[in-house]
Amino acid sequence: MAQPSFFQKPPPMTLAAIAAATRATLVDSSRGEQVVSGLASLDEAGPMHLAFFDNLKYVDQLTATKAGACLVSPRFEASVPAHVAVLRIAQPFRAFVQLARQLHQDALRPQNWFGYDGIAPSAIIDPTARLEDGVVVEPLAVIGAHAEIGAGTIVGAGAVIGPHVKIGRDCNVGARTAIQCALIGNDVLIHPACSIGQDGYGFLFFGPDGHLKVPQTGRVLIQNNVEIGAGTTIDRGSLRDTVIGEGTKIDNQVQIGHNVTIGRHCLLAAQIGLAGSLTIGDNVALGAKVGINNHLKIGDGAQVTAMSAVKDDIPPNGRWGGHFAKPTKQWFREIVAVERLVRDMTATNPKDEGQE
Repeated sequence: MAQPSFFQKPPPMTLAAIAAATRATLVDSSRGEQVVSGLASLDEAGPMHLAFFDNLKYVDQLTATKAGACLVSPRFEASVPAHVAVLRIAQPFRAFVQLARQLHQDALRPQNWFGYDGIAPSAIIDPTARLEDGVVVEPLAVIGAHAEIGAGTIVGAGAVIGPHVKIGRDCNVGARTAIQCALIGNDVLIHPACSIGQDGYGFLFFGPDGHLKVPQTGRVLIQNNVEIGAGTTIDRGSLRDTVIGEGTKIDNQVQIGHNVTIGRHCLLAAQIGLAGSLTIGDNVALGAKVGINNHLKIGDGAQVTAMSAVKDDIPPNGRWGGHFAKPTKQWFREIVAVERLVRDMTATNPKDEGQE
């Protein structure tokens, strides 16, 4: 990658030290004192960089790379150019990530943008709010009455924390984020411009004279070690709470409706839309732009492919996709059948090909 100008420069490391840190085998032990000073992708690496390879899609980049060293599995070891030091390991990408986490700890969570150790002079904090020692409040942030914030938490510039909101320790509230009616655990990372705890979308259809708004009197509960991407919105519940389970990771621009319950250690990619009152189990993975209808149940361990529309319950460990979503094997069979039908029709009536 390009020289990381926004983060600390990692210290140089010998290949012997990298092998020890990743538990890889340096194939040519005589190169143990060779030094690398950074991490890079195969196509951008230079002689001072460490790269990794574990996907045949990028084999051309491997053969052309100028990297000084490469983490690679035994299966692909023979494809590495002679000038590249080989670090053999069963899971190259996992080892690369582990090393990157060690070298770039300052990139693992949002940092204090403005260097304040405490409360910026321009921040507004209600006298009844309770902040533990070590809380950082950046410029122009606002903290409401009776709010509580734990030690080590950073409240970003321009963020607004509403009355009675509770935020645990070692959290990060991104710039321009607004939080109300929420209880948030420890080690929660909320990236910039999120909205948490606003009204859910609840109306009683009333006919030609308009619609009656249903009071949204629940809360948002966010458990420990959750990460929430930039621009994501999480509505508070109507009668019961909206809940985000421990360890769940949510991408940018996700909409989570009122009364939704998301289990532990789920993965939600960008631009997902979750309608109200649905329940998602533990360890569920949802691809980008998935939409799920209200009042459904998604079982533990289920996976839904990107851009799918879900209108039915999904059983535990189900693999679903499509519009409307169904088990992926069935979906693929239907796609093949339709393609075969079109191909046969074209063969029978070649004049119809390309006509609208």
